[in-house]
Amino acid sequence: MAFSIAATPNLLDAQWTPSAGPYGGTIRSLAISGSGVLAGTNGNGVFVSSDNGTTWTGKSSGLADLFIHSLAVSGSNIFAGTEAGVFLSTDAGTSWSATDSILSHFEVDALAVSDTDVAAGTSSGVFHSANAGATWEDINSSLTDTRIRALAVTPRGLFAATDAGVFFSTDRSGRWGEADSGLIFRHSVNTFVVADTGIFAGTDGGVFLSSNGGRSWTEVDSGLPDLSVVSALVVSDSDLYAGIVGGVFVSTNNGGSWNVANGGLADPILQSLAISGDELFAGTQDGGVFHSTIGGTGWTEANTGLTNTTIRALTVSGSNVFAGSFSGAFLSTDGGMSWKKATSGLADNDVFALAVSGTKVFAGTLNGGAYRSTNNGTSWTPIDSGLTNKSVIALAVLDNTLFAGTFGDGVFRSTNNGANWTQVVSGLTDTFIQSLAVSGTNLFAGSAGGEVFLTTNGGSSWTRPDTGLASSFISTLLAPGTNVFAGTIGNGVFRSTNNGTSWAAANESLTNMSIGALAMAGSNLFVGTYGSGVFVFNDISTRWTQVNSGLNALRVPALATTETNLLAGTEAQGVWIRPLSEIATEVEPTSAVVPRRFTLDQNYPNPFNPTTSISFHLPAGQVGLSAASDVRLVVYDLLGREVAVLVNERKAPGSYEVRFDATGLASGMYFYRLAAGSFVQVRKMVLVR
Repeated sequence: MAFSIAATPNLLDAQWTPSAGPYGGTIRSLAISGSGVLAGTNGNGVFVSSDNGTTWTGKSSGLADLFIHSLAVSGSNIFAGTEAGVFLSTDAGTSWSATDSILSHFEVDALAVSDTDVAAGTSSGVFHSANAGATWEDINSSLTDTRIRALAVTPRGLFAATDAGVFFSTDRSGRWGEADSGLIFRHSVNTFVVADTGIFAGTDGGVFLSSNGGRSWTEVDSGLPDLSVVSALVVSDSDLYAGIVGGVFVSTNNGGSWNVANGGLADPILQSLAISGDELFAGTQDGGVFHSTIGGTGWTEANTGLTNTTIRALTVSGSNVFAGSFSGAFLSTDGGMSWKKATSGLADNDVFALAVSGTKVFAGTLNGGAYRSTNNGTSWTPIDSGLTNKSVIALAVLDNTLFAGTFGDGVFRSTNNGANWTQVVSGLTDTFIQSLAVSGTNLFAGSAGGEVFLTTNGGSSWTRPDTGLASSFISTLLAPGTNVFAGTIGNGVFRSTNNGTSWAAANESLTNMSIGALAMAGSNLFVGTYGSGVFVFNDISTRWTQVNSGLNALRVPALATTETNLLAGTEAQGVWIRPLSEIATEVEPTSAVVPRRFTLDQNYPNPFNPTTSISFHLPAGQVGLSAASDVRLVVYDLLGREVAVLVNERKAPGSYEVRFDATGLASGMYFYRLAAGSFVQVRKMVLVR
């Protein structure tokens, strides 16, 4: 396989940058520290708001893990429980440091604090620190189950909810006693809150109250839906709030009765709650943070700056870019730089697929079927007549015909923009469709079982010409020109040049075989992976090259290209942007061997037309270059004018190669200059037209 990547002169520093959104996502935990509100996300660390949620700023410096399961505050100390232990901030979340490394291998689902006394509930029991996390000790000796679901501190001692029930310890010495008499759902306690009248437990079957230190419990859920899954509890004076799968409920009589308080709450699946004075905050499953005053009578979305969405689909329509996420659909009118919500009319906000046909935009959702918008996402209309499976994972447009790939019932076809659907599955031996791709009059369908199907007659019949395609989950398909590419989970990328009759692996130097997305710009092929970011195929080196400079989000389920940019839709970190021209100059190490001296090699070929490669080598332990140094590689013309910046970033010791494309430049002699630390070297090269 051969592809070229065109670079343009006058390139700036090669770097991915996060876009302004889409905002929202999963909020696992909330906490109040002084006048600040902290939100713990499910993959993008901690965000802090100092204006009651009007705006948020990411505060994750020092966090080794960005999955924040729990937050707790004691004075100026803020503790974050992650999948890699407990972290502490003493400066309002601006910076974080790991506490004692004994917890670094544990997932911390619960925290409870009292002054400098901290308890951490992990997948391997309860750990206690008497010195704000400086040291920890295991206090599990008499716990019959060590999977900790929730913790609470009372004046009498420590409560721990486990999969085997609730336990109580008075001295944090490891001696525990059962404390769940009357607690019907003792095995599924998700949260505690301590009030003047006792301790409340939120379970998978409602709310329970103990007013005698856990010796007995009483169900207090009159007015709550039957068997409510209660994920969060918070108390303010006489008001008790419960966050459930169904929204927010409030009780003013210690749980004696409950009233719904959901007005304006667009995502009713609650994960967390917090109160600051008269302000109430709700963290949701996918909709981010919502804000209300005490009483919960009117909620408003409070997500500006909270970039925590997982992007499942991207599509471009003229100057507009649409993003599908677990938080609904979003629209960008500036090439992906900023986003606004476009969910009006969507009954299901889990948008897995997007497609464009003329002025119409189509969305496929996980459980709500398909939708159509004729006004750029301002409003959506369900289009489900004949669509017997509402799990629409893939969409494609062939001529004026719309196709929907479903999870379990194969492919459906509509010839009238979704007004009516017909199932078209003749020849489909796997009906769990994950991806669709169009090439001319051909339509390809990739399945969860690792098969690629082809129809040449608009879906009336399908064949499976996939010899050589390893049997693995087909996550994405791309069919540019005469090529068809299949991205798989576990076996990388495959390519067919004969409409899928035969396939060959195309994985040279591709270090991650779990593919989330494929995209093309001209003849440049890009892949997004689950865990290793983005790669581009480079015909100079006939291999894949990782192009991740600046990209903090390495799980990439969606890619799209505009005329000038590559967009990456990520898990839990929204959309990232990078100019296509920059990616051609991404420089990666060409060898694991660290050079012994500085070297700037002669470009090859030389003379050249119009592309050439330049290699340079950076040693370790030399004066002027430490573990990493600022490196700048620039091309000049004979008059000393800068015509291209090929490298302008910090680089570790190693050997590197960069490609220079002189398209648009006149024939003649040029100079390229390498500056690294105190080292400077200049060489000549000749462009011949």
